Amino acid sequence: MKMLIGGELVAAESKEEYPVYNPANGEIVDTAPKGDARDVQRAVDAAERAFPKWWQTPGAKRGELVGEGARKIREHEDELARILTLEQGKPLMESVREIRRFVHTIKHYAGLGKNLRGGYVPNLDEGKYGIILKRPIGVVAAIVPWNFPVSLMGNKIGPALVAGNAVIVKPASTTPLTDLRVIQLLNEAGLPPGVLNIITGPGGTVGDAILAHPKIRKIGFTGATVTGRHVMEVAAQTIKRVTLELGGSDPMIVCDDANIDEAVSAASVGRYYNCGQACLAIKRVYVFDQVYEDFLDKLAAKVKKLRVGDGLAKGSMLGPMHTAYQRQEVEEQVADAVKRGGKVLVGGTEPQGEEFKKGNYYLPTLIADADPKSRVGQEEVFGPALPVWRVRDLDEALAMANDSIYGLGSSVWTRDLNKANRAAEQLEAGYTWINSQAIIYDELPLGGFKQSGVGKEHGSEALDYYSETKAVVVGTVE
Repeated sequence: MKMLIGGELVAAESKEEYPVYNPANGEIVDTAPKGDARDVQRAVDAAERAFPKWWQTPGAKRGELVGEGARKIREHEDELARILTLEQGKPLMESVREIRRFVHTIKHYAGLGKNLRGGYVPNLDEGKYGIILKRPIGVVAAIVPWNFPVSLMGNKIGPALVAGNAVIVKPASTTPLTDLRVIQLLNEAGLPPGVLNIITGPGGTVGDAILAHPKIRKIGFTGATVTGRHVMEVAAQTIKRVTLELGGSDPMIVCDDANIDEAVSAASVGRYYNCGQACLAIKRVYVFDQVYEDFLDKLAAKVKKLRVGDGLAKGSMLGPMHTAYQRQEVEEQVADAVKRGGKVLVGGTEPQGEEFKKGNYYLPTLIADADPKSRVGQEEVFGPALPVWRVRDLDEALAMANDSIYGLGSSVWTRDLNKANRAAEQLEAGYTWINSQAIIYDELPLGGFKQSGVGKEHGSEALDYYSETKAVVVGTVE
């Protein structure tokens, strides 16, 4: 595959390529261009040329063009989903859902194009009134992770394009293929050349060149908290705006009056979807003592039924983990939990069988009674392992839930409105679900507390993070 810069499919300046591997079997799926700082400069030049005309295009028209792109992506759903499974590892149905999620997000922002507006302040002073203008930032960049490479790209390019910016996308090195094809299709749908570009290559070269480039004025980044710190540090040198959606260790609280069956289902989906490789996955569960055993028994039975396999194989419910490194990290976190008194109720090892030997597979794992200070209680567990703790009441559950450097998502299950309201107010997280599975809605803003991020994605608020607000004072002339 090739990069897309200025509306043209191009190789890297270096002429080098690198292989993209299938995590299910270690085979090469395809190759991608190995870009460097020269390619970043080419993309910046193209975006700068395209920006003025794109900004001057009426917002409603920008929305129409973005909407056309969404329709074209939906037409290629099967092709894109297959590429995504091959390079990322997730089951094919999850890949289909991700492509549809991308389309939904892009259409959502396309529809907001006709509603962009500023403000008016009458009688600001004697003979004066005020105008509040909204204008795009300019050339912006989207740095996208490997776990949801398509949908998380949509969170950035949707509001960025509709707000009038020119965009440069940097996909994760291990999952560039679907994003390359998506950007190509969006351009084919009618976006002017240079408005939307994509460069592939190592984060240490392409990514850092993007962060340091003085003419890129905004970074939208999703990824690990440690990488987010680096993004902030480098972006600060040129005072770039940043939106950071970082790591999470989302707590789930199950009260004694909860619908246990629904809570169990939500815990299973919320933890093991995408093999547990999600920032907003449920990663810690706190269950009231009165229902602890019932909840744990039902969840263990459900987890045992989850079938691991190649994402393209019929019946696979969990694919492989994306990399061998990521699997090793989870294995070490589980081992630490056991060392500190935790009991592995389900899983805790790699699956056995010839079909698993070449892939990065790990069984869905359920852990009880681990030390809250163990790694599974304090770190982000980015894989299919879920620790569960017994708590006395809501006070203890909230204290344990908030005992984390993270604050991305959270959930509570209860029929008591007072408990629900208290949890919603006191959980230190940017998103809280009450008696609901952890589903993200484009209509609501998403952003983390504490070390889970800066700024908001989703909602109309996302447009603000891709816009500058300017105040104008107008004096009337006698």
